[in-house]
Amino acid sequence: MTTSYPSTSVGAREEVGKSVCVLSYKSLEIDEIIKSVSDDGAGATALFIGTTRNSYQGKVVTRLEYQAYSKLAIKTMTDIIRTAHQSVIRSTHHPAPTAAPSIISCAVHHRLGTVPVGEPSIVIAVSSPHRKEAFVACEQILEEVKQKVQIWKREYYEGEKEEEAEWKANSG
Repeated sequence: MTTSYPSTSVGAREEVGKSVCVLSYKSLEIDEIIKSVSDDGAGATALFIGTTRNSYQGKVVTRLEYQAYSKLAIKTMTDIIRTAHQSVIRSTHHPAPTAAPSIISCAVHHRLGTVPVGEPSIVIAVSSPHRKEAFVACEQILEEVKQKVQIWKREYYEGEKEEEAEWKANSG
């Protein structure tokens, strides 16, 4: 199976301070992503790994395929990271000097192209001084990526013709 992708669906990487957003046709390396947000000031690292599951609404899924309008998608992802850094506030049970950040670093990696069953299509890692902020930021980033980023997926099902697979917008 040879698949060609639109010239607008390309790998991309953008850094925002200590954080990074990546679109890639390569397998997502979870350990490397976790390491990219590690920091001696982090008391917590929250991690979300979204994988291709083997079924959807009673159908057997054989694989997913992702495409993006990469130039805009990477910009949207960095905007989401900036928003998370600004909006996630320290827990009241962990007051700190105003100079201390509630989020230290974030990494959002989204796979493009074919993603077989069992493999990650998105990995989000967030480091923070405390667990609550890391979890809140990780969930906020995930939900905004699903709602806003210009990435589309195509689901392939067992027993169905490949040309019948439909593109679906990323959604919550």
